[in-house]
Amino acid sequence: MAQAKVLSFGSLNLDFVYQVDHIVLGGETIDAGEVATHCGGKGLNQSIALARGGADVAHAGIVGADGQALLDICRESGVDVSRVRVDEGRSGHTIIQVDKHGQNSIILFGGTNRGVTQAYIDEALEGYGEGDLIVLQNEVNMLPQIIESAAARGMRVVLNPSPFDARIDECDLSRVWLFFVNEIEGEQITGKSDPAQILDAFAERYPGSNVVLTLGSDGAVAQFGGERFEQPIIPTTAVDTTAAGDTFSGFFLAEYLRSEDVAQAMLCAAQASSIAVSRAGAAPSIPALDEVRAALGA
Repeated sequence: MAQAKVLSFGSLNLDFVYQVDHIVLGGETIDAGEVATHCGGKGLNQSIALARGGADVAHAGIVGADGQALLDICRESGVDVSRVRVDEGRSGHTIIQVDKHGQNSIILFGGTNRGVTQAYIDEALEGYGEGDLIVLQNEVNMLPQIIESAAARGMRVVLNPSPFDARIDECDLSRVWLFFVNEIEGEQITGKSDPAQILDAFAERYPGSNVVLTLGSDGAVAQFGGERFEQPIIPTTAVDTTAAGDTFSGFFLAEYLRSEDVAQAMLCAAQASSIAVSRAGAAPSIPALDEVRAALGA
């Protein structure tokens, strides 16, 4: 298992963040005090977390000619971007207003993230096979086809079904080897709100799958092979929780591939997530493996 290759197939976004006094109203024009551009998207964040966690990971996805910064931050973090395609048109991006109270409003433009075709899926999966991992979220089109194509090659499918929408219902979730879900997504899939009942429902519906359920301030619990592993949060002063979930999943997978130890992977992921939320930003907040190990005293 330690030799398995990892392909993170997902979104790459440019985030345009405007600091405003209040969220703009219909017909209103207001000044923005500051503007900043950040690299983001759940796909990109997962890839960077995997790489900084020590995994050998490649990214598959599509950017436009304006997406050089997205490729650069992946390369700087150790992500192989040779399978990323550059197309005409604009990269996926968000326009985010953040008011003086920290509230935000977001417009998401899918852009080139919505340009996935079956031909590109086949191209991106070339060279991957039995036991390799594909890490997915729901920010690109053709998710059902990606899952089916990867599973047909014998790859282990890892899915964070976020953002949860009707497209998830089109997926054959029995193909998923490992789910990463929070309480809301767990309830959306199972109809249950109690964490234990969520895990019971997953075990009943998808007996061949494993689950990592994150519970905010209550930590996380994993269900692997019928056994459950609980992990409390590692306390910190939260500054920005944007990339917490992606950091958790990336470091969990990286450690699990090294050790095949679920409890150790949960601890490593919790520590990495604790560091990430203590910093501003999404991708820039994700720590390096040495930082996590030092914090754990390893």
